[in-house]
Amino acid sequence: MNTLALVELLYKMADDQLILGHRNSEWTGMGPLLEEDIAFSSMAQDKVGHSLAVYTLLNQLGERDPDTVAFTRNAAQFHNCVLVELSNGEYDFSLLRHFLFDTAEAIRLELLSKSSYEPLAQLARKIRGELRYHTLHANTWIQQLGSSTEESISRLQSSLNFAMPFALGIFEESPYENELIESGIFTGERELKQRWLLKVEEIIHRTHLSLPDLNTVEPVLGGRFGRHSEHLQPLLDEMSEVIKIDPTAQW
Repeated sequence: MNTLALVELLYKMADDQLILGHRNSEWTGMGPLLEEDIAFSSMAQDKVGHSLAVYTLLNQLGERDPDTVAFTRNAAQFHNCVLVELSNGEYDFSLLRHFLFDTAEAIRLELLSKSSYEPLAQLARKIRGELRYHTLHANTWIQQLGSSTEESISRLQSSLNFAMPFALGIFEESPYENELIESGIFTGERELKQRWLLKVEEIIHRTHLSLPDLNTVEPVLGGRFGRHSEHLQPLLDEMSEVIKIDPTAQW
């Protein structure tokens, strides 16, 4: 087993979950409906919990403890895709991001549930069950609002067009892609992307929305290698405000 390949895979998974969990938490008290306020808060809590579980696997492989890796790294040390760090904007964008990301994450976990690295396979099976609510929530609202009023369809379509280049960055390949595939740890980003596109197309075709022509969409890459937007470092500064007061404090 190539430990470096596994560590790189786990970092991008954990960082995606942590950063999107924080973004989702920003809807607490701000949701357009009480139901959605509660839903995004609940999903945020799940994602932060999932990140902790993956950081714990990393710690077992010799990386630093979860709190240290979550709260003391700077933006260039994070491996999340750029999509998850973007500011929330309006609800239509947050909903579209939720749909695009969690569709990919559900398929990633399905593939990883058969990983040759058994601790990861076990964790993927556990998280996959918890993620079913997230994808159900996303699919329901995309289909409902994507087939509703002219305004809701127009706003979602604009957000879909904006989000798609960033969503394609989810599948930025690892330098260890071949090692991951050959060792059976993960079947790879290309297969994940193909399955994701089929699922996204299936849901979008039930609405009045249209997928952008992917032949003309330039993926926004770099996040997996520490090249991020201007949105990430302020988010990390906010996340680490408390721990920076006294990094040695025991809670």
